[in-house]
Amino acid sequence: RTIDYVRISITDRCNLRCIYCMPQEGVTCLGHGDILTFEEIERVVRALQHLGVRYVRVTGGEPMARLGCLDLVDRIHHIPGIEEIAMTTNGILLDGQVSRAKQAGLNALNISLDTLRPERFAAMTRLGTLRDVLDGIEAAEAAGFHDLKFDTVLIGGFNDDEIEDFVNLSRGHPWEMRFIELMPMGTEFGETAYLPCDTVLERLPELRPEEPDGGVARLY
Repeated sequence: RTIDYVRISITDRCNLRCIYCMPQEGVTCLGHGDILTFEEIERVVRALQHLGVRYVRVTGGEPMARLGCLDLVDRIHHIPGIEEIAMTTNGILLDGQVSRAKQAGLNALNISLDTLRPERFAAMTRLGTLRDVLDGIEAAEAAGFHDLKFDTVLIGGFNDDEIEDFVNLSRGHPWEMRFIELMPMGTEFGETAYLPCDTVLERLPELRPEEPDGGVARLY
């Protein structure tokens, strides 16, 4: 098995309190001395590159919530042999920063997007507004991030009536919608919240499978 990809969580802090992720009061975060410094992360990535890693994904928590996040992206970008740097983000902090991200060497974005309805977004995240995410998406497109990927956690009785709306986003844009099964960890949604990803195929039988790309996802 060829290992050429690594995910690096640079913070456990987040500016949202999504219902399926953490309690409203948040969680006790690690101290700065308990997580890797940017210098240490750069050292790790350099070592991994010598072992064949070519793709790096920066995650959190919310990675943009860590001061200097894009400086770290720039550091990784200048490591010879690293071909792509991606980031998983909730998109709240993208607007105003996305051009800098592009200049720093960020190549790809995954944006968490669990609903397209403002009132649901507010209920889901407790702290966020959908408009901030949409502004971040527009800024990302303007900066040249055209092949965006969106991560949607399917929740029965909450957002499963939006499945077709999400898929339709990829009809008019070069975007990839990624449906994720809810982790069975005791959320506020109840026992009927879990939906298998086959639910998408049941709702949209016109979807056709594509060849696997080597990852764990099933592509349509």
